Amino acid sequence: MKRFIISIIAILFVIAPHKVGATIPGYTVIAKSDQDHITIYAKEMDGLYYDFKIDFKGSVFSRPYWMNATNPTYAPQIYYEDITEDEKKELIIILTKGYGTGALDQEVNVFHIDTNRFGEVLVDHPMRIVNQNIKSRLNPSKAEITIGKKRYVINVKELNLLPGTLFDEINFGSIIKYEVKNNKLFAILHPQFSPGAFVGSIIITYEYRDKMYQAKSIEFQLE
Repeated sequence: MKRFIISIIAILFVIAPHKVGATIPGYTVIAKSDQDHITIYAKEMDGLYYDFKIDFKGSVFSRPYWMNATNPTYAPQIYYEDITEDEKKELIIILTKGYGTGALDQEVNVFHIDTNRFGEVLVDHPMRIVNQNIKSRLNPSKAEITIGKKRYVINVKELNLLPGTLFDEINFGSIIKYEVKNNKLFAILHPQFSPGAFVGSIIITYEYRDKMYQAKSIEFQLE
């Protein structure tokens, strides 16, 4: 009987969220929200943070395979807002895995939280949404972007691109960023016509549907 009780206690220590104080030995605080009592810890190696731990109101959850750039400009972003309109707040963490001239690679992670559960919910990838919903064409004279029944035409000649730099097709994946505004989750992509030449923004608004976050609307804004 004593061995059985010891075994049960050992299992509980493995599966239960770990309670901690202000620090975790061997880890660095890389982002926090004092207002919501949320702190993100990680280890550092070769310009990247890895082996993440999320202290959510005193309970710690591990995400060992997450990555984020160590540049403070691209520190993880923390949001604790109701983005499902169900009067319950969700935890949203945006990571930046890579960046550079004309490049940005972000990842969003959304958690639904209740008393006994800290569950991560799938967010449909922006490029999958683009590939399924957007048609595009590009030639030296014009570019066309079609979303549903809306068709946008851009005069390529007015962009004054360097000779020989025009892509064969529009590249939508060089910049992928996420935002949380007015209790809504957005993904923003910038169509690229040639190296360094971006025209407008693809804005994807997400909604929670069928147990995942899917595109509610897709818009192109010409800038």
